[in-house]
Amino acid sequence: MRVLGINAIFHDPAAALVVDGTVVAAAEEERFSRRKHGKRPVAFSAWEPPEQAARWCLERAGLEPGDLDAVAYSYDPDLVEPGLDGHDEQWERLRTLYARRAPNFLAAALPGLDPGIVRYVPHHVAHAASAALAAPRPCDGDVLVLDGRGESHSHLAGTYASGELTPLHAQRLPHSLGLMYEDLTEHLGFLRSSDEYKVMALASYGEPRFLDELREHVRATGDGGFAVAPIDWGALAKARSSDGEWTRDHADLAASVQARLEEVLLDLVTWLHGRTGSRRLMLAGGVALNCVANSRLAADGPYDDIWVQPAAGDSGTALGAALHLAHDGGDTVTAMPGADLGRQWDEASIARRLDIAKVPYERPPDVAAAVAEALARNEIVAWFQGRSEFGPRALGHRSLLAHPGHAANVERLNDVKGREQFRPIAPMVALEHAAEIFEGPIPSPYMLFVHRVRPEWRERIPAVVHVDGTARIQTVASGHEPLAARLLEEFRLRTGLPVVVNTSLNTAGRPMVDDPRDALECFGSAPVDLLAIGPFVVRRREVHAR
Repeated sequence: MRVLGINAIFHDPAAALVVDGTVVAAAEEERFSRRKHGKRPVAFSAWEPPEQAARWCLERAGLEPGDLDAVAYSYDPDLVEPGLDGHDEQWERLRTLYARRAPNFLAAALPGLDPGIVRYVPHHVAHAASAALAAPRPCDGDVLVLDGRGESHSHLAGTYASGELTPLHAQRLPHSLGLMYEDLTEHLGFLRSSDEYKVMALASYGEPRFLDELREHVRATGDGGFAVAPIDWGALAKARSSDGEWTRDHADLAASVQARLEEVLLDLVTWLHGRTGSRRLMLAGGVALNCVANSRLAADGPYDDIWVQPAAGDSGTALGAALHLAHDGGDTVTAMPGADLGRQWDEASIARRLDIAKVPYERPPDVAAAVAEALARNEIVAWFQGRSEFGPRALGHRSLLAHPGHAANVERLNDVKGREQFRPIAPMVALEHAAEIFEGPIPSPYMLFVHRVRPEWRERIPAVVHVDGTARIQTVASGHEPLAARLLEEFRLRTGLPVVVNTSLNTAGRPMVDDPRDALECFGSAPVDLLAIGPFVVRRREVHAR
């Protein structure tokens, strides 16, 4: 089967293509439109399909819309319960109307598409499939989905056997751990459904002194679900404006909510494991992007193996919906090959773009060695290589790289990106050296867990050590990422450190760069010393010398 998956209903619109059970392509609309998260998560935007991402997915496979056997839409309007507490009735009616008309919207966006082949996949089933059916190794095991909301629920716990999902519990709205975290995000002056990761970072600066109060409002119910009572955030810490200074109260509130979230998640996975006895847990949904909570589950939970979908947020439901329909259609579904599922450019196309931009560039004998040399000199490098990443993490394809041995590089990179100074920056580490430096789940190729930095290494790589002594690592295996692995080895030979700083190649409020033009615009607007784009390098000093 040729199945196109579509996520469009809430936020992070995306498309994914699965052909004969194999993932061919997946991309988020924001990478094409250059609008962060693609659109705002409001009901009146639910009509917008990810048309640019969908067109590109088809082009990648050489297909036309009329060649598709099915389109999987990751939301089922028939599962919406009108009048359910937690829904705004007027806006929910509009969202449901747009979902019902999605086949026509898609047919208009993709001329030649038969609207009759559009199939609805329940939102949390799509999340679950994105974890279980895309996971490496046989996909049998338990699955836990937690996010803000789907049609009428905010959570799904179940188990997979031979590609078939058996649901064991689903939590109805208005109870939602994801919406609770979104509410806190907004209270702290950040953008909800966007900046929750900032709250997670801020939590490291605080103490959970509001934990007892939160335990009264947020609790597991013992049957696989949970309850979230209304919380008066202002009684705990004064609301912060978007441009206001954060205080100890704000950090302590973030730390308290983070701690309570972890406690409830442990209760939920303990219940699920008790029902199945499985050794393996697979996670998806926006809450699964909370790498601190994931690490708590790995350390203190009952499962031996935890796998998290790298595009765990709503963009991943495009992939999950397509995999779900492919499996139901009889295809043998294979694991996603990695997170590098987006666009790429050949050497000639990159050179043509550099020529059009009229920037001086060179082709060194080995781009990895040239970049390692620049990093060893403490230069900041924009790294643009191969296919772009699907999901929110820069994983060595669209990255900003720096030397981890200089503590000042934290402030320096946050200034380059124009973001808050409490935000940590992450390390990319060669897999064969990871265990000697970091404690935690290894391998960790998708930056979805945090690791303790071993004490003897903290002063050697201070730029990637967060205030709590942890780091959100990406391990790099030479068999999967040969160019990045060679870069790390060249850097190690020059510095003795098999680690480099890796953060996303973008500036605040902008999506990660995706095509060469984006990369040049970012390089031109931010104080980056070198752009490594394909086999070529552009040096800032040479650009300015002209």
